[in-house]
Amino acid sequence: MNLDSIERHSFAPVDHAYTARDAILYALGVGCGADPLDEADLGYVYEAGLKTVPSFVNVLAHPGFWAKDPRFGIDWIRILHGEQSFEIHAPIPPEGRVRGTYRIDAVEDLGADRGARLYQSKELHAVDGTHLATVRTVLFMRGDGGQGGFGSPAASPTPLPERAPDAVVETPTLPRQALIYRLSGDLNPIHADPAAARRAGFEAPILHGLCTLGIATRAVIAARAPGAPERLRSMSLRFSKPVFPGETILTEIFGTGGSLRFRCRAKERDIVVLDRGSAELL
Repeated sequence: MNLDSIERHSFAPVDHAYTARDAILYALGVGCGADPLDEADLGYVYEAGLKTVPSFVNVLAHPGFWAKDPRFGIDWIRILHGEQSFEIHAPIPPEGRVRGTYRIDAVEDLGADRGARLYQSKELHAVDGTHLATVRTVLFMRGDGGQGGFGSPAASPTPLPERAPDAVVETPTLPRQALIYRLSGDLNPIHADPAAARRAGFEAPILHGLCTLGIATRAVIAARAPGAPERLRSMSLRFSKPVFPGETILTEIFGTGGSLRFRCRAKERDIVVLDRGSAELL
C-alpha cells in the first residue's frame, strides 16, 4: 500500500439528503418488520410516527468504498471490517440533510503475515450545525501488513464477563439480507457476487458487518429499552467472524442497567460473530 498517500489523504465533506424511505430501507436491511404484529419494530418501517434505528448513523453521509482507489495501493478485496463504534449526541431525525466529515486517524502495522489495521472516524452534523453522532471504524487490511504505520491506534475493546448472559435475543436473517442491506450504501461485491466472495476466501457472499451490528442494536433495544431507541447513547464492538445470510443471530446481553456488554453468535454454527460489545443506555 502507499502509506504516504493514505496519511496525507483529506476527505471532502459528504453531504447527504435522505428521506423517510431511506430510513425505512435501512431498517428493513437490518431485519425490522419480520413480525408484522410487533408494534415496537413497526415503528422503524411505517411512516406514521417513524423512528430511526440508531445504527443508521453508520451509513449516513457514507464516503463510498474509497479504499478501492488505486492511488492508495490497498489490497481492497481482502479488507474486512474489524471494529465499529458510534456515539449519539442528538436525536437522529427520520429524514433530513446531514454532513459527514472524515479523517484517517492511524494505520497500525501488525506484521507482514498478519496484516494492518486502519482507524477512521466520522463526525456527523445536521445542516443547522447540531452534532448528531461520532462514528469510528477499524478496517482489517489482511494483505497490507509489514509496510509501516502512523498515528495512535485506539484501545481495543475489553473481553466479556466469564458467565452466562442475562438475556438472549434470537434474530433470524434472510438469505437475501445482504442484497437488501447493500442498498443503504455498501456495495462491496463480496456481499453480493459469489465469485468475488470466493476470491476473498469465502465460500459464499457474506453479510455486511454493519448489518450484523444493526441487528445487535435492535436486540439491545428490544431487551433493555423496548420501544425507546432514543435511550441508546453508544455502542462499540469487534467483528470476529463473518455471518452468512440466512443464519440466525443470538445476541447475548450482560447487565440490566445503563451499561451493558454483549456479543452475537451464529446459532447454526455456534460461533461468536460479534464480540466484546458495549452499549450505554440512558
